[in-house]
Parts: sequence; C-alpha cells; structure tokens
Amino acid sequence: MTDRLVIVGAGQAGFALAARLRALNDTRPITLVGAEEVHPYQRPPLSKKYLLGEMTFDRLTYRPAEWYAEHEVEVRLSTFVEEIDRTARRIRMQDGSFIDYHTLALTTGAAPRQLPDAIGGDLDGVHVMRSKRDADELAAEMRPGRRLLVIGGGYIGLEAAAVARHLGVEVTLIEMADRILARVASAETADLIRAVHLQHGVSIREKTGLVRLIGKDGRVCGAELSDGSVIDVDFAIVGIGVTPNDRLARESGLDVGNGVIVDAFGRTSDPAIVAAGDCTLLPWNGHHIRLESVQNAVDQAEAIAAVLAGGDIPYDPKPWFWSDQYDVKLQIAGFNLGYDETVVRPGMREGSISIWYFGEGRFLAVDAINDAKAYVTGKKLLDAGIEPDRRVLIDPAADLKQLLL
Repeated sequence: MTDRLVIVGAGQAGFALAARLRALNDTRPITLVGAEEVHPYQRPPLSKKYLLGEMTFDRLTYRPAEWYAEHEVEVRLSTFVEEIDRTARRIRMQDGSFIDYHTLALTTGAAPRQLPDAIGGDLDGVHVMRSKRDADELAAEMRPGRRLLVIGGGYIGLEAAAVARHLGVEVTLIEMADRILARVASAETADLIRAVHLQHGVSIREKTGLVRLIGKDGRVCGAELSDGSVIDVDFAIVGIGVTPNDRLARESGLDVGNGVIVDAFGRTSDPAIVAAGDCTLLPWNGHHIRLESVQNAVDQAEAIAAVLAGGDIPYDPKPWFWSDQYDVKLQIAGFNLGYDETVVRPGMREGSISIWYFGEGRFLAVDAINDAKAYVTGKKLLDAGIEPDRRVLIDPAADLKQLLL
C-alpha cells in the first residue's frame, strides 16, 4: 500500500494542506488534483482588484509552478475525480485512470448556486463569481453605461455591485428577503452598507425576487421582477449563495449533512479520509457549522496537516471575515450564530462604527466598519474568552483598551 496523500481540490485548503506538510518536513508523496487549468490561487481578489484590472493573475497564485516540482508535490490540473473506492483506497479519474492513496483529503470547496434554466439561468450574459474563468468573463461585460442586474443581497452580490459601479456600470440589486445581508448580519450593519450603495448610485430593491430573465437570441436582455416591474438588463450576476461540493463524499458513503461531516481533527467517518474548507461541516461551540471563508479553509487545512504529521491538537476555529466595498472596509471577528442582541458603538473617526453581537448575554462577534481598533479588540476578546464590559461598550468616549485589562 502506498503512503501517498491525495488531495482532491486545488483551492486554498488544498494548497495550504500540501504546503504546511512540506513546511513540517513531511516527505510522504503528495498528489494534488484540481478541476481548473491553473495552479492554486487566491480567490478574494478575483472579485475586487483582479476584476478592476488593478492586479494581474500571476500575483494571485500562491506559488509558481516550479515550487510544486521542487517540493515534490505532483499536480494534476483540468481533471475531475469521478469516484472514491474506499475499500481499495483509490480514486477513479474522469479518464478512467486510478490513483491509489493511503490518506485522502477532500478540499473540494463549494459551488455557486445557479438559476434554473426554466427562468433564464441558461441565457448568455448570466454569470456567477467564484473562479478565474468567472472573473475573466465578467471583466468583458463590465463597461460604462451597461446595465447589470445583481440577484442576491449577500456579500457576493454587494461586492460585485461595488466593483460594477466603480467601472461605470448601472446596477440594480434585488433581494427577496426583507433586507440585504439578512442571513449573515444585523439590521444595523445592513442599514450602513445599504446607505453606502445608495450613495454610489446602486438601485436596491428589497422584498423583490426574480420571476424570470428575458432573453433575445439566446442572451439576457431583461428581467421580470416579483413587484410586477420589467427592467432592461445587459448582463446579470447571480449571488444567491453556495452549496458544498460533497458529491464524492456522499456517493462513497461518508457521513454528510450540509457538507462533509468532520471531527475536530478534520477526520471524516472514514479514518483514511480527511476534509477541510468550504465543503466541511465542522464542530464549533456545540454546533456543526460551515465556515465559508478563506481564513477557515487555510487554518483548518494547516491544523489537519499538523495532525497528519504526528500532532494531536484539535482545530479550534476562531472565525474572522472581511468585505471591501467602495471605501468601506468591513471586518468581522467571531460568528454571530444565535445572536439576540446588538450594541452599536460609534468609532473615534468619522464614518467608523462597530456592531457587537450577544447571544443569551454572551459575546459572540463584532462587525467593525472602518474601525480597525474595534475589530482587533473584539478578536482579542474572543480569542481570550473575555466578556466585554457593557459600560465601556456603550460609552463612545471610553477607550476600548479598557476591555482587555
């Protein structure tokens, strides 16, 4: 039996796992399998600096191609895994060939939800934003004066709207929920972000869904909305969430929920298979959650690498996220799951503010808008398990440093 580690998925988690093992002087054979035609790269800048033309793709790649050969990491790109044979410990590739493994790592990520073909999802000019190819296709669409429909008021849709407005595109954003960011942020955070987009000329329609996209000669040209209106559209971006790429795990009989279920060491229900990143359901504070973030993909993969190299420390997620929109930098520390109270605190500089989340009286998370001090303080409190003094939080003149004393 080979001692080979096969990593399925050449994204952030897959690269981090391979790189960390080599940094730990682990010499086992590693094969990294990726569906895209390029080596692993950073995804967040794709929808921002790369799409704006401010960053070339070579600056997004984690390492040049030579690094993989130098570190004896075999890379197979532009290919898919069709099946896992857990009994024989091998995977079957799309071309019918097999790769044997001693340990298998699933770092397959997540895929954007698509619109059904029945309502126009198959029309040309309808895009998602996840990969380099997606960004390249969108870049060709983003021209001044064109009309964009953004479907979905989450961070993906809002960031796309911000880039489009920067490039002179006319933007209408629709959100079928009562407000934007309904699933992931407080009403206070949503109010602030909405106001920024309105100031930049985005037309935001909440409580408004898509009935259908209208096509002409196979390309989108309009949209019928649930409020009864029909608008002209030159292209559309679908930002209605993602689903975990857990097909291989599900079909091979691993325990799967809304993602591949793993323990604190990244192990699946098969001891020979680990998983990391957006495809996983991992334990956190008594729950099993999916953390869709670069930070978690990298941290979880590096924790698994340490275990594979002989360590025994469980992964304890410390969630943090960020979103850049126009001149607004939103930094999030913690995870606001189950919050029932928020405290809004003005920052020391104009335009800065923070929203502090509590659940059953316990501090859960902070949203810091142009307020790095609040973000850093909140993150330190969460990492140390310290409950902030409410008297300091509600006093805008009080120094946040007092919370750490």
